[in-house]
Amino acid sequence: MERSKSTQSGNTKTASLVDSLTNAQSIALMSFIVALLIVTIIVFSTKRRSKARGNALLVVGPPDAGKTAILSKLVYGQSLQTHTSLQVNSSVVELSTPSKNVRVVDIPGHPRIRDQFREHLDDAKAIAFVVDASTISRNGATVAEHLHNILHTLTSLPPSHALPSVTILAHKSDLLSTGSQANASAESLAINRVKSVLERELEKRRASQSGGVGVEGLGAEGEKSEMGGLDCNGPAGSAFRFSDWEGGEISFVGTSAKVSKAAEDPEKEAEDGLAALRDWLDEHM
Repeated sequence: MERSKSTQSGNTKTASLVDSLTNAQSIALMSFIVALLIVTIIVFSTKRRSKARGNALLVVGPPDAGKTAILSKLVYGQSLQTHTSLQVNSSVVELSTPSKNVRVVDIPGHPRIRDQFREHLDDAKAIAFVVDASTISRNGATVAEHLHNILHTLTSLPPSHALPSVTILAHKSDLLSTGSQANASAESLAINRVKSVLERELEKRRASQSGGVGVEGLGAEGEKSEMGGLDCNGPAGSAFRFSDWEGGEISFVGTSAKVSKAAEDPEKEAEDGLAALRDWLDEHM
C-alpha cells in the first residue's frame, strides 16, 4: 500500500516536472516567435521607408562637364548657352512613362561647394556623374578624386538608407572622332575612354591608401583624410573595376547635348543625344 502511494507520488512529481518543462519550452518558443515577428516588421518597415525615400536625380560631376546643359535639354528639349554654375539648380522633368515626373538637381562641381550633394541624398533615387569624355585623358586624376568622394559617401550611408542607382555619363561624345574605328559609335568610344581612365586613376588612389600613403597630390585639393569606398568583390590583388565595386552596380551611358543655334540644320538639332539617358531614367526612376 505504501509502495503504491510512493509510486503515485513519484508519477505525480514526474508529470509535474514534464508539465513545467513543456510550459517553459512553450513560453520560450512563443517568445522567440514574437521576437522574430517584431524584427521582421521592423526590417520590412525600414526597407519600405528606404525605398519610398525621394524620387530625385542628382546630376554631379566636375565643372564644365556639361551638367547644366544636360538639365536644360531634359527640361526644355534643347541645350542653351550656359556658364559654370555656382549654385544648385533644380527642375522637374517629365519622363516618357505616363504620369511620371522626376526632380533633377544640378549640383555645382566647384571643389568648395560640390559636397552640397550630401544635403540632397535623402531625396535621391539616382545619381548621374557627368564626365567630359573629350578632356578626361588630361584631367583624369581630378575627376577620379571627385568620383571617389561620392563613392565614399555612398558606402558610408547606414544600412537602412537605400543606395541610389548610379550612372556615369560619358558626355560630349559628339566631340570625339571615331577615326579608324569606323564601326564604333561615338557613344561607345566615349564610354570606353571614360571607363578605362577612371578605373586606372581610382586604382592608383586605392593602391596609395593600401600602401599607407595618403591620396594628397592625386588630384585632391586640400584633402587631408583617407577615404574608403573603393573596395571590390573581385579576386584578391586585382585592380579596381566598376563591375566589381562592392557598393552595387554602376552603369555607363554615352551622351551629348549640342548648344542650339538658329543657323544649324534643324534635323541635326532634332537628334537626341540624351536618348540613352532618358531610357536609363525610365528604367531606374
